[in-house]
Amino acid sequence: MMITALTGISLGLATVLSSCSSTQVRAEERYHYNFVHGKTALVRNGYARAPRKAPEAVHRAIAAGNALQGRPYRYGGGHAQFEDSGYDCSGTVSYLLHKAGLLDRTMTSSEFLTYGNRGPGRWITIYAREGHVFMTIAGLRIDTGGTKEDTGPQWKPFGRKTSKFILRHPPGL
Repeated sequence: MMITALTGISLGLATVLSSCSSTQVRAEERYHYNFVHGKTALVRNGYARAPRKAPEAVHRAIAAGNALQGRPYRYGGGHAQFEDSGYDCSGTVSYLLHKAGLLDRTMTSSEFLTYGNRGPGRWITIYAREGHVFMTIAGLRIDTGGTKEDTGPQWKPFGRKTSKFILRHPPGL
């Protein structure tokens, strides 16, 4: 009887402790793009425009994303060097953050699990899990996946399942 009671207390305490020590914030079930004038990026003809009053780093990240439109998906692309002929998911995110002045080296998708601060950002949010990473900038998703086939980096103003992703963001953004 005493052992059972202690085991129950131990399990309860372990649950509380494990929830207190969690340093990650999980994404909701799905990402949804919802345009709000002046607060979210607008995409037209495959290219994005930042809200006028967005921070300069956001304008630079969106310009970098526009520069990658039409580039092919290439596994490992964007890792040996920032400028490349094709990009994978983490090469894309690394490139955009670098051009925004927020990253000085390329990172893998699993390294983004600890990038910056936990949780969603006001302007930039990174969605990371083992094997894949993408980001939203001013609410607009740029991704190499999220469809049945990998694609090159593309602005994707449509939903995507995100329940297994961890949210991170650059400090201050």
